[in-house]
Amino acid sequence: MKKLEDYVTSIPDFPEEGIIFRDVTTILEDPDGLSIAVDGIREMLKGVEYDSVVGPESRGFIFGVPVAYAEHKSFIPVRKKGKLPREVLSADYELEYGTATIEIHKDSIKPGQKVVIIDDLIATGGTIEAIIKLVEELGGEVVKICFIMELAGLNGRDKLAGYDVEAMITYEGK
Repeated sequence: MKKLEDYVTSIPDFPEEGIIFRDVTTILEDPDGLSIAVDGIREMLKGVEYDSVVGPESRGFIFGVPVAYAEHKSFIPVRKKGKLPREVLSADYELEYGTATIEIHKDSIKPGQKVVIIDDLIATGGTIEAIIKLVEELGGEVVKICFIMELAGLNGRDKLAGYDVEAMITYEGK
């Protein structure tokens, strides 16, 4: 059987020269790749006590929902500004060129609720750092953060120090 990294397509010089883009869509396009990814995240969560899965749009939805479903947990979406219909809590975070805002429904997490965050990739860690802030502001506790891939050369884990962070694949570069 292939390993998960065998399903990732690496595209040199995208979006700019010197960057190797790690394309997660080729994992999704193969039934075995998708199964390995979802089962791998479920394996990371063995023995972790949690109530809900939190995932940012859009790839956090793709990997988080099947895990939540299989483990019989709720799924809480974190979306870009203006996409959620009820009262929200917002957090800004840094992008390579500027800032962005994410939001979560104010009533989606109850005080003391234990959550895991699932996303496809950790690069600089800014998005997940903002999600942690939202979860904790609502009284939740982040008990684990799971990724399909990590770009270790961007030092995203530094922003997540003190949290249990795990990635299925680690690339040393950027």
